[in-house]
Amino acid sequence: MSSAARQPEYYTMDDINNLPEGKRAELMDGQLYMMAAPSRLHQQLVKNLTYLIEDYIRQKNGDCEIYPAPFAVFLNADDRIYVEPDISVICDREKLTKEGCKGAPDWIIEIVSPASRPMDYNKKLFKYRTAGVREYWILDYERNLIMVYDFEHDDMTDYTLKDKVKAGIYQDLEIDFSQMNL
Repeated sequence: MSSAARQPEYYTMDDINNLPEGKRAELMDGQLYMMAAPSRLHQQLVKNLTYLIEDYIRQKNGDCEIYPAPFAVFLNADDRIYVEPDISVICDREKLTKEGCKGAPDWIIEIVSPASRPMDYNKKLFKYRTAGVREYWILDYERNLIMVYDFEHDDMTDYTLKDKVKAGIYQDLEIDFSQMNL
């Protein structure tokens, strides 16, 4: 008989909270998904996008708040789905708690890494849509692709990293990816 510890078949927030220091994971429907450390380019994109969106919100005296990862999002306002999107924009401040966001952010941006590709393109796309996220961007720099899902209008548009991309939740925010020097 093996002496190896048996892995739980259903993980909970207790498992997330008890991860060793420096380890991060997401939780979806009882499954734990470990997260790898992001690349420098990944972090540069998070930094640049966060700055551009935050600057826009400030200039417009907007009510929304932006949070880069790691930031806790309890997607359905419960403990079944816990994610850490690369960028979360939340316009309903009542969703913000000391732990993070309880409920769906208005806008989520995920920057794809090779390890996260199936999660970002499939599982998260479905979970974000059904939870009530208004807009979801998948930025895949290895494929020179930005997929913009406007769930409010049931629309999806593809862009490249040389395009100007209009944010759907704002009338006049456009991000020019050709200016990011990637």
